[in-house]
Amino acid sequence: MKKVILVALLLVGMQTVHAQKKEKLFNGKDLTGWTVYGTEKWYVEKGVLVSESGPDKGYGYLGTTAQYDDFEVDLEFKQEANGNSGVFIRSTVDGTKVSGWQVEVAPPGNDTGGIYESYGRGWLIKPDPEKDKALKFGEWNKMKIVVKGDRVTSYVNGVEMVNYADEKIGSGKGGVLLQIHDGGGIKVYWRNIVLKKL
Repeated sequence: MKKVILVALLLVGMQTVHAQKKEKLFNGKDLTGWTVYGTEKWYVEKGVLVSESGPDKGYGYLGTTAQYDDFEVDLEFKQEANGNSGVFIRSTVDGTKVSGWQVEVAPPGNDTGGIYESYGRGWLIKPDPEKDKALKFGEWNKMKIVVKGDRVTSYVNGVEMVNYADEKIGSGKGGVLLQIHDGGGIKVYWRNIVLKKL
């Protein structure tokens, strides 16, 4: 009986460790594990993922080939020029039309960390304006997004930006995507993109 209990405990422990295993979404070398949508530029330079407006000045997306339900993703971003971008959760793309929810990455005063539903309800929640001070434009910023069930919580440099529950998000399916906004003149750098399934 003791052996059975011991084996059961070991199996539970192994499952817990497996569930908490962190996965590097960006390997620092190339775009393995990702799909490019649109004609905007996505490339790797000195271990950093670069997103940049192309000649078409349209929307562009870089999406994971895998889908993720409940997860915690940590990443770093640095904005140059306009810097209007975002991180999509449980989202899919058809051409350059995305279906899903974006955690905003934008220049100061433009609601970084807020949640926007593309081609749907628009802004679902924006951070309190004073929280915008957490963003360091032109420097590396740390972002954490926790997605569990119908709840999404975003953090920028350790500051909780929003904590929001929504039934539609709860039923969403899809991958993690990075965005280049349309309009041209945008350049954003990304690194240390790590995801942990919950």
